[in-house]
Amino acid sequence: MTTDAPPNAAPYGTPETPRVAVRGEARLEFDPEIARIGVAVSARGTDRRTALEDLTRRNSAVLDLIKSYGESVEKLETGAFSISPELGRHGRGERIRAYHGRVHITAELSDFTALGELTTRLADLELTRVDGPWWSLRPDSPAHGEARRQAVREAVQRAREYAEALGAQLSALVELADLGAENAVPYGAPPTPGMRMAAYSAEGTEMAPALDLEPQRQTVYAQVNARFTMTPPQL
Repeated sequence: MTTDAPPNAAPYGTPETPRVAVRGEARLEFDPEIARIGVAVSARGTDRRTALEDLTRRNSAVLDLIKSYGESVEKLETGAFSISPELGRHGRGERIRAYHGRVHITAELSDFTALGELTTRLADLELTRVDGPWWSLRPDSPAHGEARRQAVREAVQRAREYAEALGAQLSALVELADLGAENAVPYGAPPTPGMRMAAYSAEGTEMAPALDLEPQRQTVYAQVNARFTMTPPQL
């Protein structure tokens, strides 16, 4: 018994309709849209109640200071909280020497003018550590779309140049595969911080001068694979 063989598939085109496959890439730089800072508030006391009271007071001072900047602060979140005993180094038994408490806070700002002043005022607080800033674009930033469009334009231009080198012209788009566009530093994953500060005692001192912070430009990448058909080449 015989069966009809399926027609020969031509995934790479035919002499009459050749295909050209290219990759389009884009690498653009944009000014950051938001900046994040991390704040760690600490307290240490000889008993648990004292450590908790100091930690609560300092945490409230940090939150009140950040909230005082109003709409400049887009997001304010409290992360990990810990209170742990410190055992004595000598002697037997579980003798507690002191208690250590810590609260981690994250703030996200869109007003970079207020950022320098806020960071120094935070670092000027008692037993407060400041890390950052971490610059980034928003997930829905138009920068991502611009990079993707640039990658598509680059793919079309590259395919057209290949076709013209053979004396042919592009005739149709067969496939466009999006490989995605992403930040040099993914949103939510902080890079190496541009600043780190810690303060241990600042009561009764004058306000520290505001830092002059230069926003770090953000790089956006985009890649696409594209396949086109073209007219027969003039060989």
